[in-house]
Amino acid sequence: MIKVGIAGGAGYTAGELLRLLLNHPQVEVVSVSSNSQSGLPVTEVHKDLLGETTLVFQSGDLPAMDVLFLCLGHHKSLEFLAETNLPKSTKVIDLSQDFRISKGDNSFVYGLPELYREDIRDAHYLANPGCFATAIQLALLPLAKSGKLQQPVHVHAITGSTGAGVKPLGTTHFSWRQNNLSTYKAFQHQHLWEINQSLRFAGSDHPEINF
Repeated sequence: MIKVGIAGGAGYTAGELLRLLLNHPQVEVVSVSSNSQSGLPVTEVHKDLLGETTLVFQSGDLPAMDVLFLCLGHHKSLEFLAETNLPKSTKVIDLSQDFRISKGDNSFVYGLPELYREDIRDAHYLANPGCFATAIQLALLPLAKSGKLQQPVHVHAITGSTGAGVKPLGTTHFSWRQNNLSTYKAFQHQHLWEINQSLRFAGSDHPEINF
């Protein structure tokens, strides 16, 4: 069995990840950590898992595990890894944007299997692609690889309300969201960086992406 832990276990992403892991025949979830919910049963927050698990949110030192998923907020994964002494044998899969862009000191592999399948097989640190970035790349990469991506690309994408995370904001309330669309980060969305990075890797002439 693969022993798995989750850091930042109280959010929407962690809840969906937990559902998948608890039903995986080769996985044992040994730790779900959350500083804000420490000591509470996981099902107090993720009520859809009632009857599926008796896990309790933890904080502090982590138990031994084979794989650690980071479901922390953006810019928090970098801090967590700097402050936490993980065994060298523990593999890390980060679901934030902190390690998606390749840098000289970045040992994370970008986790899009359609582009980096072989690298992912041997990766010790994995940066999970963004949601918009994944959808857009799957549409554009075949064109880029075949040399047919020559003109500017226009993308109109819509996400659901959970994309804003658990922490309530003025624009996440039902009265604002219901039957409404609102524009955010037009032409400067953070996922553009990883999309452009992958298109360059695929050998594209890097056309303009209007997202």
